[in-house]
Amino acid sequence: MPPHLSADRPAAQPPRRGAVDALISQTRQLRGEMDAVRRDAPVDGVDARGRWQRALCDLAMHQLNDLDQHLAQLRDGPPSAPVEPAVAPTAPTPPGEGSLLSRVGSAEWNLLTDEASWSGELYQILGRDPGAPPLTLDELPSLVLDEDRPMLTTMVTDCLIDAKPIDGEFRVVRPDGGVRTVHIMGEPVLDTDGSTAAMWAVLRDVSELRRSQRTVGETRDSLRHDRHFAQDEHRLAVELQEAVLPPWQGSLRSTGRGPGTLDLAAHFLPSSATALIGGDWYDALELPDGDTLLSVGDLTGHGVTVASGMAMLLGALRGMAMAGTQPGQLLSWLNRLVDASVQPALGSAVCCRYRPGTRTLTWAQAGHPAPLLFRNGTGRILTPPHGVLLGATSGAAYGQAEETLEDGDLLLLHTDGLVPRCHGAAAVQRLLDLAPRLDGARTAQDCARMVVEEFGETRREDDACVLIARVGG
Repeated sequence: MPPHLSADRPAAQPPRRGAVDALISQTRQLRGEMDAVRRDAPVDGVDARGRWQRALCDLAMHQLNDLDQHLAQLRDGPPSAPVEPAVAPTAPTPPGEGSLLSRVGSAEWNLLTDEASWSGELYQILGRDPGAPPLTLDELPSLVLDEDRPMLTTMVTDCLIDAKPIDGEFRVVRPDGGVRTVHIMGEPVLDTDGSTAAMWAVLRDVSELRRSQRTVGETRDSLRHDRHFAQDEHRLAVELQEAVLPPWQGSLRSTGRGPGTLDLAAHFLPSSATALIGGDWYDALELPDGDTLLSVGDLTGHGVTVASGMAMLLGALRGMAMAGTQPGQLLSWLNRLVDASVQPALGSAVCCRYRPGTRTLTWAQAGHPAPLLFRNGTGRILTPPHGVLLGATSGAAYGQAEETLEDGDLLLLHTDGLVPRCHGAAAVQRLLDLAPRLDGARTAQDCARMVVEEFGETRREDDACVLIARVGG
């Protein structure tokens, strides 16, 4: 038979050995660095982001291992003689295990003599007995999954009739029942008259590579789903919070008219450490008897469940206050409500009832920072009555305290975390230090702005809110 000519001619010249050696060295260095990254990747199977990172690392290692072996083959050149298995192995190495040589095979089908030639590696890939004759092009589809046969037939036909190169994938069923994905690249071999005399191909088992790619895709989809779910949850929590709370910025409506009335302002400061909405609230409500309800609180946790729990507590608080319930009894009933909730939770709150005619403030607290009272340029913390966290114990009783206010007094209610990286007495002192500046403010909104300017720009770990009531507004 005349010598064959490749459909792509002239043939490319072999690469310089030094250039390939340099590429091999770079590849192995990169593979070592990638392996270090893979060892540091999370192995937790629960976290979607960790699975995605691990899968990408495994995929990169597969490709780098393959590249290293391909370059080694390129450097060493083709074998001097076809690889013929001397003895049929009793247990062929499964594709995907061991070296790359067990995963890349070659074949040539001579159309003039109807002969076929397979490398030993191709027998291993397809799980065939090395002592059996190689399959012809007509017999090869018998190994392929039914849904992939038309594609393989089309590729082979285009190659033989139209001299088109082959580049595609199909799945084969091995005798042991295992399914492997094989990538085939081949070309027609032309006779001197330009007709197709043979077809050669390189077949590679890419099952493990495709498995890694599927894992990456699945974890990417899982991450995308989690991100969309978190975005939807955040949007729902924000909408719920906005529907329940008064405006986050701007003066709240002044209550009543005449001596002892209140000028009110409030501000919500979101966390800079998380996008999830917490359970912080503030509220100011004019009651039927002319009194004013002032409250702030915090339900532990984040997300829609906490935001809905906060809305439930705030609705119950408003309803009971409208019915005339005093602060101590009101917190006792809120505690029962939290204790009976399906979702266990803990919360803190301070509840004040202000009577403008006598300027009397009656208040109670449930494990919450006490209100601060500013008068004549100085400030102090009000002595808190007894009160435990909401949901901490069943049947808890809450004490009440009274304070007589004066015109010009300023009452500051806040949730924990208003002063970043400060808690307890240290946070209270930071707020009390604002007394001289607050004394010069004309409105409650000016006071709220000062507090936000002082503490709002600093990175905070949790949400917080502040409610300011100025007597004689």
